[in-house]
Amino acid sequence: MVAIVDYGVGNLFSLRSSFLSVGAKTVVTSDPAVLRDADRIVLPGVGAFGDAAKKLRDSGLADVVVEEARKGKPLLGICLGMQLLFDKSFEYGEHEGLGLIKGEIRPIAEVIPQSFKIPHIGWNALHFNGKKSPLFRYISEGDFVYFVHSFYGARCEESVIATAEYGAELTAAVACENVFGCQFHPEKSGEVGMRILRAFCEKEA
Repeated sequence: MVAIVDYGVGNLFSLRSSFLSVGAKTVVTSDPAVLRDADRIVLPGVGAFGDAAKKLRDSGLADVVVEEARKGKPLLGICLGMQLLFDKSFEYGEHEGLGLIKGEIRPIAEVIPQSFKIPHIGWNALHFNGKKSPLFRYISEGDFVYFVHSFYGARCEESVIATAEYGAELTAAVACENVFGCQFHPEKSGEVGMRILRAFCEKEA
């Protein structure tokens, strides 16, 4: 069973529908017991890092997510959910993350040309840079996925499993053992996104 963490942030039910469409039994939950019983956990998120991190901690679910991930349970963070996996973020101040991925979240404005629009919204190709994660076993170099973001993962080179070019090579996905993160939205990325979710649901992911 896939448990999607409900902490008041994220488009939970379209994400649930996407997992159901690839044949995964899926529940949206704020119950720690359900998260502990699940085979896999998904951490969604939209909005500002500081607000989301506070809601996750105030809900009491942050500790459960970290505890289960450190036990080896597969965890997938999506968009802001991916950013929350990092050590910290510099989005409107400095905020502590979950510390499951080494690195920090920084404004894309620091690295892209001034002529590029922020937020970065649209379809961009994934680049695996010579190493292909099991998360991408069913897709190919250059496949397109859908992004909506103004901040990106930085100082995380050892965990990067895909990048996307938007005036600079930006972190598109990360992984550290059983913990995965996608800056893009698989649930909004058509068949390519569905293949990524299907790979996450398999034992090898």
